[in-house]
Amino acid sequence: MSDDGSTNDNKKTLRSQAWFGRQDKMGFYYRSFLKNSGQPQDRFDGRPVIGICNTWSELTPCNIHFRDLAEHVRRGVLDAGGYPLEFPVSSLGEVTMRPTAMLFRNLASMDVEEAIRAHPLDGVVLLMGCDKTTPALLMGAASANLPAIGVSGGPQLRGNYRGQIIGSGTNIISMSEQLRAGEITMAEFHEAEAGMNRSSGSCMTMGTASTMASMVEALGIGLPENAAIPAVDARRNLLARMAGRRIVDMVQEDLKPSDILTREAFENAIRTLAAIGGSTNAVVHLLAIAGRVGIDLTLADFDRLGRDIHCLVDLMPSGRFLMEDFYYAGGLPAVLRALGERGLLNKDAVTANGRTMWENVATAPNWNAEVITPFEAPFKPEAGIAILTGNLAPDGAVIKPSAASPELMVHTGRAVVFESVEEMHHGVNDEALDIDASCIMVLKNCGPKGYPGMAEVGNMPLPAKLLREGVRDMIRISDARMSGTAYGTVVLHVAPEATAGGPLALVKNGDLITLDVPARSLHLHVSEEEMAARRAAWVAPEPHATRGYQRLYIDHVLQADRGADFDFLVGRSGSPVPRDNH
Repeated sequence: MSDDGSTNDNKKTLRSQAWFGRQDKMGFYYRSFLKNSGQPQDRFDGRPVIGICNTWSELTPCNIHFRDLAEHVRRGVLDAGGYPLEFPVSSLGEVTMRPTAMLFRNLASMDVEEAIRAHPLDGVVLLMGCDKTTPALLMGAASANLPAIGVSGGPQLRGNYRGQIIGSGTNIISMSEQLRAGEITMAEFHEAEAGMNRSSGSCMTMGTASTMASMVEALGIGLPENAAIPAVDARRNLLARMAGRRIVDMVQEDLKPSDILTREAFENAIRTLAAIGGSTNAVVHLLAIAGRVGIDLTLADFDRLGRDIHCLVDLMPSGRFLMEDFYYAGGLPAVLRALGERGLLNKDAVTANGRTMWENVATAPNWNAEVITPFEAPFKPEAGIAILTGNLAPDGAVIKPSAASPELMVHTGRAVVFESVEEMHHGVNDEALDIDASCIMVLKNCGPKGYPGMAEVGNMPLPAKLLREGVRDMIRISDARMSGTAYGTVVLHVAPEATAGGPLALVKNGDLITLDVPARSLHLHVSEEEMAARRAAWVAPEPHATRGYQRLYIDHVLQADRGADFDFLVGRSGSPVPRDNH
């Protein structure tokens, strides 16, 4: 019997024993320094050593409660007879990081991967919340390929302003447009700020954080109900504790990310993404995660698998409700059950709790058909993320039909071009800008290399003079991303990007562009001869950085259609035991 009441009859030699199981100088060295925190000798007796990978930071408000969450994981690990060791990694806060948190996703993934490989760990619990922390941790853990389980931090409580429900991100956008149009006062604007973010947790709309928490659950790398339990609900703490218990068993079973993150799992995630009206950012993140485990996932898979899937969840930014309502209605298990009952789920996919996906969700209830609509009467039919191709996006672009205006799904308009984000911000407030509601706004040089980091600037604000006329949506095209909380008829992730010399770089004011979402087409009405002449005259912009991480990023980042990962990080290296350090 150990000091925590657990017994250890495990005979399997674990990876951590290469550090702690040695009875020589180096064994003394590795054990003795950890004993300065009061660890007894039997902590090193061969029990699983579990890393708690924590992205807590005061600079990441969405993850501000992770110190408490980590403690619940720790208790679960101890319950199951493991030895928990918490460690920090880079925390990517969407709110405060400039020029964009996405610039640092790959850096954080390297931090996670190398931290796992370098330390005496047998398994790891990944604490993730704010947008880029989830893909970064999954990418790093997939490359290291030790047993791993994801625990999301959960969404905030509903926002509330003057008796109205407001949602993070979504109402920031709508209310900033109202302010610019003169429909609300600055005092009202500030009052709404205080009422929107009123608890710990990530965005409570179906933005990128909630979408990626849903992807964790749909991929099977997290426990059921991971996606939607509010951050301040005691059941979120229970989930964390159960994950701490479960990771110990996963180590004993040698259940690794490569066993869970299969092609079947990614197919489940893509269909789920469509069914929840999830963020377009999930496309680039899933592509990157798949690349780390050797799954040949492509943009075509998103269109093939998600094209005919109904959007079942009536949540902002596409609908009315928020993540708290989604959880009370049954959460993601109810959506997965609806997909499975119609043959749209790989039911035998293995999940982190050791059960199949279908065993987890076969009896999941739907408590509110207004929030999670029936498949036969969906919130929005056939509204999965659409992948566009054509001479303006040879390697693809994405659009989210569930958040777009139906009347703009097939449209030809005159291009109004902005060469940079600074030019765009000036232009939309310029009363002399030659633009009307039928035009198509085009933003260049905001892709992976161009920004750098592919910032969330693709949902360009509409020109002030058109807002005053009552215009609330226009087609916007860019090589950038947009927040998962955003909405509108916005074409994103155009590949190749303008800075890399893609056709987007050659678009000029006045060119006609046709968006045809049903035909999955994005076409620039310019002859091949004229395009060749423009290309001959085109000069690549100077890189934004000449040294350091940003230069590394610019030199090695892949295009959006390949997940914007680094070319040298695709694949995995596993977790061989490194050489001794002394």
